[in-house]
Amino acid sequence: MKIRSLFLIVAAALAVSCTSIKRIVYFQGIDDKTVESQIETYQVRIMPNDNLHITVNAMNPDAVAMFNDPNSFRSTNLESLTVSGYLVDQNGDINFPVLGTIRLGGMTKSEAVQYMHDRISEYIVDPTVNIKFLNYKVTVLGEVARPGTFTIRDERITLPEALGLAGDMTIYGRRDNVLIYRETDGKQTFQRLDMTSPGIFASDFFYLQQNDVVYVQPNKARSGSSSYNQNFSLGVSFLSLLVTILAVLL
Repeated sequence: MKIRSLFLIVAAALAVSCTSIKRIVYFQGIDDKTVESQIETYQVRIMPNDNLHITVNAMNPDAVAMFNDPNSFRSTNLESLTVSGYLVDQNGDINFPVLGTIRLGGMTKSEAVQYMHDRISEYIVDPTVNIKFLNYKVTVLGEVARPGTFTIRDERITLPEALGLAGDMTIYGRRDNVLIYRETDGKQTFQRLDMTSPGIFASDFFYLQQNDVVYVQPNKARSGSSSYNQNFSLGVSFLSLLVTILAVLL
């Protein structure tokens, strides 16, 4: 009888342990057959409020001088470059030297490079155009170790990488319900992803876009403890007030 009871206790403990592990471990059941990454189709598109650093080069530096901000070549400071960058307006346009108002919104970076190359080729021979995002950033909030906004220099970041920048989820974060907020062409989109499932590799939200917001929801343990602590503090305050009143009256 004692052995049977001990067995049931151990089995229950293992069951609870397994349940806890399933709630914490990322990418469960992953194998080569189930993962289909979006790496081949992922492309960053230029959107309103993007700040672009654009430089034009050619064999004859004097020929391209009229297309370039001279300060952009002398400065390596990101803040200085941001001030001298080209801000994409709400219509997707920028105001570029010589070319005037041109629309780059909605294009991928490679498409924008090719478009500007073709336009500038009308003035100089065989130009080389480089475009870089100056304000590519994502924000990670909620149950992570270091919530905040992070500037991404290589213009490509996955959801796991963003969580890594924020110090990963705390033990109280819900891995099965990570919310991503995205705004595209004035439309707000919300998507919830399960970090415990390998299915996230096939999601359109696996690669984050500029200005995406990631929110990690707290689990029931965190929500319950928060409510308990708040009620406990209110109870202590009320009890202290009651004791003070009684002491004055008596």
